[in-house]
Amino acid sequence: MNIRPCRFDHPDAVKLNDQVQLEYAVRYGDGGDLTYLDPTMFDPPHGLYLLAYDEQERPVATGGWRTQDRNPEGYADGDAEIKRMFVIPEGRGRGLARRMLAALEDDARAAGRVRMVLETGDQQPEAIALYTSSGYTVCTKFGHYREYESSICMAKPLRQP
Repeated sequence: MNIRPCRFDHPDAVKLNDQVQLEYAVRYGDGGDLTYLDPTMFDPPHGLYLLAYDEQERPVATGGWRTQDRNPEGYADGDAEIKRMFVIPEGRGRGLARRMLAALEDDARAAGRVRMVLETGDQQPEAIALYTSSGYTVCTKFGHYREYESSICMAKPLRQP
């Protein structure tokens, strides 16, 4: 697998984002994730968007992080928020999400962020298992879906105290 940076509006990123939105719609019975995301939110040094390609140069996984600081949606100063972590169904079970997550954490840490945060949902047990096994713990809710019962927010320190 080859992981490389790209823009959130890159055609392959758009293609995988459309796929993850369809999966959200099926799992939650709604229109997908309505969180507003501007492609520039992922531009370094304030974020990063990654695509993973298989041996045939097909996009198989995606993920990004964006800078967040204290605001009315419940973020804290120094947060880096994970967005659009996704592995296509044919690519699952091969450790792609774990590799993508590690790359995002390393980049956010290098950018000076102190805590990685994410929002997932109760209909995504695979995601919850990945994040829990990677050191994330449930935290106070934040973000667009903070008032939804199905929302689960998690965090992991990027620096040792």
